Amino acid sequence: MMQETLRSTNFQEADFLKRGKVRDVYDLGDKLLIISTDRISCFDVVLPTCIPNKGKILTKLSLFWFEFIKDIIPNHFISAEVRDYPKELQVYSEILEGRSMLVKKARVVPVECIVRGYLSGSGWKEYQKSQSVCEIKLPSGLKESSRLPEPIFTPSTKEEVGHDINVSQEYVEKELGKDITRTLQKTSIAIYEKASRYAESKGIILADTKFEFGIFDDEIILIDEVLTPDSSRFWPKDQYEPGGPQPSFDKQFVRDYLETLDWNKTPPGPELPEEIVRKTSEKYLQALNMLTGMTL
Repeated sequence: MMQETLRSTNFQEADFLKRGKVRDVYDLGDKLLIISTDRISCFDVVLPTCIPNKGKILTKLSLFWFEFIKDIIPNHFISAEVRDYPKELQVYSEILEGRSMLVKKARVVPVECIVRGYLSGSGWKEYQKSQSVCEIKLPSGLKESSRLPEPIFTPSTKEEVGHDINVSQEYVEKELGKDITRTLQKTSIAIYEKASRYAESKGIILADTKFEFGIFDDEIILIDEVLTPDSSRFWPKDQYEPGGPQPSFDKQFVRDYLETLDWNKTPPGPELPEEIVRKTSEKYLQALNMLTGMTL
């Protein structure tokens, strides 16, 4: 018996701004309301099947990390208490509770800030071709999932449709200027280093992760979600063995299942079987519990 999930919202009492792969966003004038649904996307396709509790887990983890790294950079979070939302939206408290947050309305910096501490995913593919990632030269002889000598900043474009494209730091400097690019790089690596040390102490390797930033009151702040299984690769430390793909707490489990299908990775995506849905939900919950000690 599948648990109830939230696929989308359609509140008439607020201005709908956009429906992302996972989040529904409403414009409240000087603030935004972000709702994490239970949608899941793989290969940039939103699948028809939802993952129970996923939105609540992503929200809890983001709130935990926003607090944990606030000494490095301020963020957009205002409140996750429905009583602080506009009165007309409080009638939806059952939907909003635990999976939404009121945030500052920032101007989005149009680049995905990715930090890699291990060689995996598109980074591994690029390394095999050029022994570099985003034009950063790496030592020879690294294997898939090898730990890098130090974390590297490997930005990508932020595409509205389709795949983001890996770019060099020089490319970002041309687009945004050297000062802001340097700030994004230093801040991203500082967050990664602090979070990865903590995660490792809890038995999880933070292989890589993606940050998004915005400008609010002429200041760079952290926005969107942060350090969740949707935006990061989490590997169990006790099973880590370089030389191939790793077991994970993220949606790699779903990707691996999809790779076994005869599907061309374009919409519409296939339905997920109940067992894959259940195991994915369990993995997200396990990550939340190991990192924060919290459960739902």
